[in-house]
Amino acid sequence: MSGQTLYDKLWMDHLVEERDDGTSLIYIDRHLLHEVTSPQAFEGLRLAGRNLWRRDSNLAVPDHNVPTDLTERQGGIEGIVDATSQLQVQTLEDNCVDFNVKQIPINDERQGIVHVVGPEQGATLPGMTIVCGDSHTSTHGALGSLAHGIGTSEVEHVLATQCLVQTKMKNMRIDIFGSLQAGVTAKDVALAVIGQIGTAGGSGYAIEFAGQVVRSLSMEGRMTLCNMSIEAGARMGMIAVDSITIDYVRGRPYAPKGELWERAVKSWKKLCSDNDAIFEREIRIDGASIEPQVTWGTSPEMVLPIVGRLPSPEDATDSTKKEAIRRALEYMDLAPGTPVSDIPVDRVFIGSCTNSRIEDLRQAAQIIKGRNIAASVKQALVVPGSGIVKTQAEAEGLDKIFLAAGMEWRAPGCSMCLGMNSDTLGDGEHCASTSNRNFEGRQGFGGRTHLVSPAMAAAAAVTGYFTDVREFLGSDSI
Repeated sequence: MSGQTLYDKLWMDHLVEERDDGTSLIYIDRHLLHEVTSPQAFEGLRLAGRNLWRRDSNLAVPDHNVPTDLTERQGGIEGIVDATSQLQVQTLEDNCVDFNVKQIPINDERQGIVHVVGPEQGATLPGMTIVCGDSHTSTHGALGSLAHGIGTSEVEHVLATQCLVQTKMKNMRIDIFGSLQAGVTAKDVALAVIGQIGTAGGSGYAIEFAGQVVRSLSMEGRMTLCNMSIEAGARMGMIAVDSITIDYVRGRPYAPKGELWERAVKSWKKLCSDNDAIFEREIRIDGASIEPQVTWGTSPEMVLPIVGRLPSPEDATDSTKKEAIRRALEYMDLAPGTPVSDIPVDRVFIGSCTNSRIEDLRQAAQIIKGRNIAASVKQALVVPGSGIVKTQAEAEGLDKIFLAAGMEWRAPGCSMCLGMNSDTLGDGEHCASTSNRNFEGRQGFGGRTHLVSPAMAAAAAVTGYFTDVREFLGSDSI
């Protein structure tokens, strides 16, 4: 028999039962909850007269609907201006009290985006199966876990049974070899991968990211890469455990201690693909070939290097792609052949579960330090991924750098990533965004989203256009 992939190992470690119809029952170690997809699940438990199967496996935190305005946040739940948002955050708190679920409340320093909080608290550990009612749960695979998003009915099922019915996926390995240029980050790698394989390229696969570039990334960078595997069509992305993983987890609140830690580390070191493991699909990308990336259209696969020019519908080889390019250019109000660097920016958003960790904020601050945002930029938001990230950034003086440049320093939350709170784009506005999706209306009705790295977003804030961040670096590097 051939060896096992990392995905195979995690699957077999949690397999409860295989069924004749090709599905399997999988045990879930950690269930993360937020205010958007959990209310119906808790209500379902009430109606069925059920309780939680394993209460201590659950951790809840509000993130999607919470305001990021510092003044509004001071009032707690009662201070939330939008009535619908207030109701959702209050309902999460009420459900956690009723079912005795551990929650990190809105004004707790640990509060933040669920996919930042989980790893930060050590609730995400190598070898776990992790689910959450949010597609970007793939983020947690960066720690060598099997992590993916689930629907509302599945949230209820996990709460009640601690198991899920699943179908095993095929294996894909994306090997990014060599090294990255200065100014190129994990976000650029993620966008370049999606640009190459498309938003359906990973459909039906569990992606394992490998290669020298991946091994050299920090945990923050690895989480960015796995976060966007869902935009490549895969349900999950993962990275083998190594010393960087173990050092990151060490000492975190939920991490094992003492003898249990030593036993855990011994087990975690086995969480990698065997040398003779078989992948149904393998892709290799030279890291040195990746340049700073900017999406130009309404899908993450509509992406170009900063030195590129926008395509024409006539460049496409089939009618479906021709129409997709035509529609995207029309929605974005852009012309074929336009240099990416000629696209103006109205607003800038640095945040989201993709790019709101301390490393992301440091990269943005490195570019913005000593500069001001362009007069044409109406607003530039910096939204840390958690209260802990916010506190650390303030201790390093990053908030002062952003504020001095004319940017806004906010409280943690999902913010403008999906516009479920007051942080939204106006109709027709172009945004340099460090989030993960650029669909029509994603950040507000008529809003036009361009996905970039934190450093590229900062550069756009300074110039008012998409600008090659490498022009700002000089002898420095990111």
